[in-house]
Amino acid sequence: MLLVDDQALVRQGLRLILELAGVEVVGEAGDGVEAVAAVDALEPDVTLMDVRMPVLDGVEATRRIVASGARTRVIVLTTFDLDQHVVEALRAGAAGFLLKDVTADGLTDAVRRAAAGEPVVAPAVLARLMDHFASRPPAPPTLPAGFGDLSDREREILALIGRGRSNAEIAAELVISMATVKTHVRHVFAKLGLRDRAQAVVAARDAGLGGEDAG
Repeated sequence: MLLVDDQALVRQGLRLILELAGVEVVGEAGDGVEAVAAVDALEPDVTLMDVRMPVLDGVEATRRIVASGARTRVIVLTTFDLDQHVVEALRAGAAGFLLKDVTADGLTDAVRRAAAGEPVVAPAVLARLMDHFASRPPAPPTLPAGFGDLSDREREILALIGRGRSNAEIAAELVISMATVKTHVRHVFAKLGLRDRAQAVVAARDAGLGGEDAG
């Protein structure tokens, strides 16, 4: 576990909470440049990343870490509920985000789920993510890498994920089995390099899918 925040007091508090819960903290960093170097040197399973920092912010640090091929999963830590910085961090490859007022149990649970490769974005957060996009005028589509490799059905699945549909809802809407939906979702994630549904929502909206009129 790597802790990244420009405030030493915040890092100390996070370390105390995590270590009391049995989570090993292998290092700390005070800005994005230090974070990129620490991930390379320490190879943490999970990196808890503040968004707003001097020298190099958490969004760009996340982008560089993901681009490096590091296996760490980045969880963005922010005071602000789904501001544009958080959306950009998800777009850059963050595995999810937590607010700084998260409970100790919520923090340790998120870290453990991230380390296990599980989703770290709750359904309520996904709903707020979609509200974020709905409250803004549509941007010109920017097709994510790998989008051209998606089949028509996979694009349809991605659009429905972008509208907040669960696997069960997708299965009912398309009249296909849950197993088939899961297979399509797995293929979409693999082709687009996505880790979870939060990133899939961002990818769908970037591609111009997932709006109310999307099919």
